[in-house]
Amino acid sequence: MRSADSGAGARTAPEADSGAGADLHLVLDGAGNRREQLMRALRDAISSGRLSPGVRLPPYRSFAADLGIARNTVGEAYAELVAEGWLTARQGSGTYVARRAEPGAPTPVRRRPPAPRRVVHDLMPSSPDASAFPRAAWLTSARRALSTAPSEAFGVGDPRGRHELRTALAEYLARARGVRATADQIIVCAGFAHALRLLGACLRGTVAVESYGLGFHRDLLAGAGLDTVPLTVDSGGARIGELPGTGADSVLLTPAHQYPTGGPLAAERRAAVVDWARARGGLLLEDDYDGEFRYDRQPIGAVQGLDPDRVVYLGSASKSLSPALRLGWMAVPESLVDSVLAAKGVRELRSSALEQLTLADFIACGAYDRQLRRMRQVYRRRRDQLVATLAERAPHIGVSGIAAGLHAVLELPPGTEAAALRSARRLGLALDGLSDYRHPAAGMPPRDGLVIGYGTPPDHAYGAALDALCLALP
Repeated sequence: MRSADSGAGARTAPEADSGAGADLHLVLDGAGNRREQLMRALRDAISSGRLSPGVRLPPYRSFAADLGIARNTVGEAYAELVAEGWLTARQGSGTYVARRAEPGAPTPVRRRPPAPRRVVHDLMPSSPDASAFPRAAWLTSARRALSTAPSEAFGVGDPRGRHELRTALAEYLARARGVRATADQIIVCAGFAHALRLLGACLRGTVAVESYGLGFHRDLLAGAGLDTVPLTVDSGGARIGELPGTGADSVLLTPAHQYPTGGPLAAERRAAVVDWARARGGLLLEDDYDGEFRYDRQPIGAVQGLDPDRVVYLGSASKSLSPALRLGWMAVPESLVDSVLAAKGVRELRSSALEQLTLADFIACGAYDRQLRRMRQVYRRRRDQLVATLAERAPHIGVSGIAAGLHAVLELPPGTEAAALRSARRLGLALDGLSDYRHPAAGMPPRDGLVIGYGTPPDHAYGAALDALCLALP
């Protein structure tokens, strides 16, 4: 509580018994005598909701001492507010905010907003099966990480990320993805979007992107003052031969599994983009989106392994574990490390040190590999079920791309995408149209399609989701 002339905050001190009343903060505004000021401050606190019905007020003595006013003044203010109906007094028990502190106050009429169409089946892409998160194994790693964490782990975070995680990632990425980077070149971030923001602060000029991709990635680059130009995408990924004509200084690609159309970057194009980066003095930003989820063969290694000095490798735990962890990583060329760290700041502000330590243990003990093997089987089975269902019930609909990732694109007859989306929404299906991913400046004619995520639905609901999908198709 603060009186207008005291210049210092006065707060009720807890008394010996548990029923001493709530701590309050009141401002006495100086108009009128002290009793009137106190009554006005209490009415304002009650009517605004800061003092809820049933809250016990401080006893006269402690309240008066905190405010620097006479005890009788507090008693008189309480008595008048009781008479007005704002407060209630219980003999031997104290003074409370009345249950009906505003007698006769009209009840506001609340208009019910129109109910959105209910989502029955979530087939939005890019999300893993949340029910498959390895809770028991993660808890085991969390306990072990917490019990062995050094004391300095609970201090100000290193902007590079915990050394334990960077070391574990350097070993894992070399073994599983063919990435060549030391722990000092690994920078932990809060996911791909965070990484792109940091890189956007380090880049200049124009960034070439795939003609089909996530619009918010283009928005992030635009927010950093960078222009984007599209590269045509076909079954072999982005057409790298178009790069020299764009004037771009860097290029953002999804080589392992083009998002969303689904093709891998062809071998000759992988080599060509590295040659372009060397000749241009530019950079390839390699988004290894679901690179670990390949079902028809062993996953192709990262392009970064061809030239670590010209490729920034980007990955995250969003698809392999959960987006809720907010953990991602970059393998950065040595020449770029200081610039990225300068953009990030002098301390870690986004990624929990305890989550980083847990993931480090989760990788080191082999639990990460086991989870990936398990989820590959789950997602492969779901993709196979999608393909088989379409072959039986909608054989005119093709599925583009390789057997990989957590989504597939259904190729629709020209001019039917909008109608299919409307039908899907009427049936309670949440999914994307392919046109949502097209770069505004893309030169090729638009393709009609649906982007189907098969990672999100739990197993017991997946069959019903496919039934509804088939009803929505043209």
